[in-house]
Amino acid sequence: MARVTDSLPPTAADESGQLRVLIANERRDRLDPLAEVVTGLGHAVVARETEVANVAAVTARERPDVALVGLGLSSEHALDLIDRIVSESTCPVIALLTAEDPAWIREAAKRGVFAYIVDTDAAELQSAIDITLQRFTEYHALQGAFGRRAVIEQAKGILMATRGVTADEAFALLREHSQRRGQKIADVAAAMVDSYLLLR
Repeated sequence: MARVTDSLPPTAADESGQLRVLIANERRDRLDPLAEVVTGLGHAVVARETEVANVAAVTARERPDVALVGLGLSSEHALDLIDRIVSESTCPVIALLTAEDPAWIREAAKRGVFAYIVDTDAAELQSAIDITLQRFTEYHALQGAFGRRAVIEQAKGILMATRGVTADEAFALLREHSQRRGQKIADVAAAMVDSYLLLR
């Protein structure tokens, strides 16, 4: 994970470009100044949270587009905030630091943070948000592709086991059926796997 400094075109959550932002920090005194920066960028702060115990529920309820987690007094507290937000996997997390801390950044990356910035100013924060949302979108697209590939492989395995065909022949059967039905191969494969599990 690299420090975010590049700029990309804005990624808008709605037509106005206003994003729903959750901000979290152990230090309550840092929430208001950050909220001012976020609203100054034209985004909506949908939640401000200091407690690890509450942040997952707030994330699930508010469904923010991005979460900003500040490193407060306890580095472990910030890591726990990141853990809880990521566990909801509804949005990417950007860590906000006041100084470079490579060990903490490595640990935050392991827990799912998408980016970090140091000494938050408005322009750098907007760039970090833009880049992070782009990476998050790409990440989910890749996850979807892997998921579709896995379902296709499962369907091929079912055909190989039940019809005694090779992997290539199983794929050809899926392709032919999808063309006859006017459906995507992944959709045909998913229906086959579901049916097989139901009938097994």
